Amino acid sequence: MPEHIVKSYEQELKRLSALITGMGGMVEAQVAAACEAILHKDGEAANRAIESDPKVDAMEREVEQDVIRLLALRQPMAQDLRHIVAGLKITGDMERIGDYAANVAKRSIVLTQFNLPFALSGLSHMARLVQENLKLIVDAFGESDTDKALLVWRSDEAIDEIYNALFRELITYMMEDPRYITPCTHLLFIAKNLERIGDHATNIAETIYYAVRGIPLTDARPKGDVSAYAVVRPADDQ
Repeated sequence: MPEHIVKSYEQELKRLSALITGMGGMVEAQVAAACEAILHKDGEAANRAIESDPKVDAMEREVEQDVIRLLALRQPMAQDLRHIVAGLKITGDMERIGDYAANVAKRSIVLTQFNLPFALSGLSHMARLVQENLKLIVDAFGESDTDKALLVWRSDEAIDEIYNALFRELITYMMEDPRYITPCTHLLFIAKNLERIGDHATNIAETIYYAVRGIPLTDARPKGDVSAYAVVRPADDQ
């Protein structure tokens, strides 16, 4: 954003950006801990992810208060107004990402009770892509970089495709052996939570693009999630 004659206003805008960037870093760490918990059965990592959630919520409230104060006292216009309102939308998406990360962590604790007969390589790949996108979008916000935002926006389709493959794989395991129904159900929810984290990162990308350029992304969002109407056949029929 351009510098302002009123230095106190400039400082308030910088404080808002710093708060949002700090919240982004906190959410990054929360998602990383949740992924560590599920992939390595790490109870301490799960607890860190769960305990971070109230702190993320508190930061969202702090940003909301700052935005309301700026809107009421400074009456921003044009680019300033877009950035301030975008901050409110971005922190809303980040708060939801934190909720999904906490849910993944909680389910990872339940899954320690089960011995899974298959590797979590697909979930590991999905978790890595989600974390990469999340880091990239936090950087994009801090740098007002629309190229990085577009990279995240376009790469969400790859996350969706991995989710679709995991969906079919886990359903097949449940159909083959009823003993796998409970752990595979938890894994399905975990995979869906990761897919939703990717969606919220894409939301943030669209918000950053609009805040910086002043025009919305009008192209259809690349999507690969067809699980809602996927038909899964028994293994013998495939």
